[in-house]
Amino acid sequence: MAENGSEGTEFFLTGLPEWPELQRILFWVFLVFYLLTLGGNLGIVGLIQADAHLQTPMYFFLGHLSLLDACYSSVVVPQMLVALRSGGASITSGQCAAQFFLFTLCVSTECFLLAVMAYDRYVAVCHPLLYVTIVTPRARWGLVSGAYAGALVKAMIRTGCAFSLSFCKSRHVDFFFCDLPPLLKLSCSDTKAQELVMFIVSLSVITTSVMVILVSYLFIIKAILCIHSAGGRAKTFSTCGSHVTAVALFFGTLASMYLKGNMGQALEMGKVVSVFYTVVIPMLNPMIYSLRNKEVKEALRRVLQRTKIVQGP
Repeated sequence: MAENGSEGTEFFLTGLPEWPELQRILFWVFLVFYLLTLGGNLGIVGLIQADAHLQTPMYFFLGHLSLLDACYSSVVVPQMLVALRSGGASITSGQCAAQFFLFTLCVSTECFLLAVMAYDRYVAVCHPLLYVTIVTPRARWGLVSGAYAGALVKAMIRTGCAFSLSFCKSRHVDFFFCDLPPLLKLSCSDTKAQELVMFIVSLSVITTSVMVILVSYLFIIKAILCIHSAGGRAKTFSTCGSHVTAVALFFGTLASMYLKGNMGQALEMGKVVSVFYTVVIPMLNPMIYSLRNKEVKEALRRVLQRTKIVQGP
């Protein structure tokens, strides 16, 4: 595989070759997590569509977030399960590039979408009387479309940089899926220019999203402090609590993985972090948004009641 790029070649995802017994255990653990991820996220999407009380901008964005979680977990986890089950898995260069592109697209869109959700909460808390006129259906679709468009640009740049490298050291990818750090480790060419471009692109996406979130919540906190009753403050902040938790988990793990120098090194820690944001976080998000949200619980109760009535005694 000494030729430029990886056209016509295959990569071999090794998974955890040093711990074969652990691979078998992790296969079943990840399979259960993946099924919970699909069930939870697609369940929230279906619940939002089925209950009229959830047809609001907040749940419109939450539905897209849940769909993204299901998608980017599906891009990675099935291949991860194959690698764990078989002690490794072959993947063509085209499949590797497609997986890399789709994963980057989904994760970057989620960054922007979490920022959009923070802006939505800012308008709802700080300008409640203007909320309906500001966050119109057209504005919602515009914000979501902008999130996808920005993520598409990043995914194209990142994939182009990663797969313009020459891979000649080995075809064994010491990872669960085609991600940036292990691919850089396989390159026999100078990766500094590509790393710099990808670092700048990732930094711009994460920084822009985090800045929107921080500014939005600074105004939200200011508005909450102006509320005189403790009950009113608690109720207002409870509408933002789930989002704050999801943001902290997602951006914390993402920054620790990609916003650091020498991305081709420290792969063992990278494996742990990648499992967390590809397997664990997508599974936790439905729980975060449902267990801490009375409206979601009530909507679920109403849907179950309607189902019981339709089915009859």
